[in-house]
Amino acid sequence: MTTTQANPIPCAMEAGANVVNAFAAPVGSGAIVIFGAAGDLTKRKLLPSLYNLAAAHLFCDDVAIVSVARAGMDDAGWRARQAEDLAKYATGKVEPAVRDWILARSYYVNGDFDDPATYQRLAQKLGEVDQRHKTAGNRLYYLATAPEFFGTIVGQLGAAQLVDEQDGRWRRVIIEKPFGTDLDTARTLNTALRRTLREEQIYRIDHYLGKETVQNLMVFRFGNCMFEPIWNRRYIDNVQITVAESIGVESRGGYYDSAGCLRDMVPNHLLQLLSLVAMEPPTSFDAEAVREEKAKVLRAIQPMSPEKVRTLAVCGQYAAGEVDGQKVQAYRSEPKVAAQSQTDTFAAMRLSVDNWRWADVPFYLRTGKRLARRVSEIAIQFRRPPTLLFRNTQVEQLSRNVLVIRVQPDEGIALRFGAKLPGPNVRMGTVAMEFKYSETFGSTHSTGYETLLYDCIKGDATLFQRADMVEMGWAIVHPLLESWGAQSAGELPSYAAGSWGPREADELLARDGRRWRVIED
Repeated sequence: MTTTQANPIPCAMEAGANVVNAFAAPVGSGAIVIFGAAGDLTKRKLLPSLYNLAAAHLFCDDVAIVSVARAGMDDAGWRARQAEDLAKYATGKVEPAVRDWILARSYYVNGDFDDPATYQRLAQKLGEVDQRHKTAGNRLYYLATAPEFFGTIVGQLGAAQLVDEQDGRWRRVIIEKPFGTDLDTARTLNTALRRTLREEQIYRIDHYLGKETVQNLMVFRFGNCMFEPIWNRRYIDNVQITVAESIGVESRGGYYDSAGCLRDMVPNHLLQLLSLVAMEPPTSFDAEAVREEKAKVLRAIQPMSPEKVRTLAVCGQYAAGEVDGQKVQAYRSEPKVAAQSQTDTFAAMRLSVDNWRWADVPFYLRTGKRLARRVSEIAIQFRRPPTLLFRNTQVEQLSRNVLVIRVQPDEGIALRFGAKLPGPNVRMGTVAMEFKYSETFGSTHSTGYETLLYDCIKGDATLFQRADMVEMGWAIVHPLLESWGAQSAGELPSYAAGSWGPREADELLARDGRRWRVIED
């Protein structure tokens, strides 16, 4: 399977792609090089994503995939392994014609990431690929490796002249998270990358931004004139962003015990969602225009003083409990976790965006492991109307209007508002108008990486973070990392697995006269 084979899918609609992809143009020539290709990320996410893009006819014919890993293997052995991985991890039915089209363009290079000989072999393989598949010298390097190799790989690519852009060829590098472990390491990594690459070549990925609902936020806000006039402090009381997981650390105990919930989720996922909710309308959907408005939001969030951390932020760690009817062990009993670990598995905080639109509107963020259910949502809670009109009725208290943007699962948007209950008396109940992606557009077989890969090959950086955005995210959480890291044993709040976190998280909102939105099934 080494000869060029035409893409067997005649059009996106016949491939079962979603409506948006049906009208997208195939990306141009290029070689996709995956470092760390033998790991879980490649077989569970990247390979199925590449298959989905091919099935949706979003690759032109002049595309090839070169995998780099340590295992000794040749092209034929690697293709056999990829065929097995696709059969196991594909998001839908695997069509043999599409699978074979992918495999015919798949190649393998073995070697250590810090060995210059690896990059000599890679250069030779890419030269062969250019000739065979007419990839025109264009390269997308995906660093699906442990973070400690990011700087090493980019440095070696530079030394081998594999990221030089000449004669109209493009060379881009996708960096996976975590991008540093704190503000200092993020700055150090940015500096190291920029010794070899221009900022325009660096694509710092956050897979949350590949989700349809997250991408729809800008369309929802700026494409519907009914919402923009009320998207401000005059009408909105507070914003709650929840990213909850019901699973524990599974096999990642070693990594997680050195990282924790705050590092793992807040500087990237949650602050990205916050910036999309709070950003001003960009002048266009050009990447820099969008990213600059998001950056302005992060700049407007003032980091907490050490004194404020105790009143505006809460951490916690799960104890034994019950999730989905199954008893589960405490975090400290998980494999590869220290018996006296002080690592946070839950984080909640109150942030303020100090600008004209959002002054005095609190943004409440919470995320954690072993919570009651898996859900990611943004809840926009509006102010209560005056009750004077209802003073002589049976309506004791008017409920808030709530706009809920569900990121996962069951992606969609719901607007909850009050309506009169049937009967002769004035009584009020809460009803909802709801839109679900799966019901309106049909289910899509997606990993969430397809759009990000497609955009990077196309050269669209809208959904990727700039260097300054990464550093601002770390600056926001820096005081929390310092404060929580200084806690002594016994100070870390505990919560039962299967709950919604420690009671201190409820007290965080109660001090403001508010409470967390009750998340229903």
